[in-house]
Amino acid sequence: MRLDGRTAIITGGARGVGFAIAQALAAEGARVALMDPGGAKDGAPEAGSPAEEAAANIRDAGGEAMAIDASVADHEACGRAVAACLDRWGRLDILVNNAGVLRPKMIFNMPVEDWDAVVAVHLRGAYSMIHHAAKAMRDARSGRIVNMGSEAWRGTVGQANYGAAKGGLFSLTRAMARELGRYGITCNTVCPSAATRLTLDEAVKEGFRKRLAAGLITQARFEQVMTMGGPEHIAPFVAWLVSDAAAHVNGQAFRVEAGMVGIYNEPELKAAVTKADRALFSFEELSTLVSGTLLQGYVNPAPPEAAKA
Repeated sequence: MRLDGRTAIITGGARGVGFAIAQALAAEGARVALMDPGGAKDGAPEAGSPAEEAAANIRDAGGEAMAIDASVADHEACGRAVAACLDRWGRLDILVNNAGVLRPKMIFNMPVEDWDAVVAVHLRGAYSMIHHAAKAMRDARSGRIVNMGSEAWRGTVGQANYGAAKGGLFSLTRAMARELGRYGITCNTVCPSAATRLTLDEAVKEGFRKRLAAGLITQARFEQVMTMGGPEHIAPFVAWLVSDAAAHVNGQAFRVEAGMVGIYNEPELKAAVTKADRALFSFEELSTLVSGTLLQGYVNPAPPEAAKA
């Protein structure tokens, strides 16, 4: 088995993509800790312990797993989760930052509590887990970190908190690849498209119907969302990415969905206009050069609507 003897923490590991990843890693021989406090998709508490149920499922299949009933929004709890893994298994080789919550609203209706709650889980939660895990990985001179991203980082409607957090996660990945690579630790982003209770419940479907009707998305994009595959299509790629076979892959962002694995372009300056003497641009020069050179082929993604009579 390709991950025999390795240990992993998967946040949000009790359901959906996180659980599918935990199952895949366990099937390859990894011992897995499922860090998940449970809760509704907006983070509201729920009864029971889905993490323990998921861990029991993996143990029943012959794997080794433990549940950690804690939220990544709690910085100290993240440290305790890493310590629990080290205490039980003596090492930490893999961290998958998958935990997530959704609180969608248009920006003018979004209370600060909803902004903070989403950023605290998706972005600060990843920071907290990496902060604690990187110390053990650095000492071992080895480690694999996977941050679960989203297409929302490229721009979304009604989920500015989520999109901004995922955009930050892409940047965090690139920073960690450069900070930790020298210690044998890789950090990559996986942007999944999979039908889960978080991504494709009835409320989400209705939201996409409204976007289609308003002309905010294409029919092709609508159909792509409505027919997306399940979490099982994401897990094999993550299992490969944390294996020795991908030890050379660092700081990259991948798109994964049913039947497809892709890679995003490296961020780069697409075009520029310059002045040889580094003098100030005049208003007239900017009007000509920016529109005529930098914005060639540009289309406003959301032009203003005509005023209603």
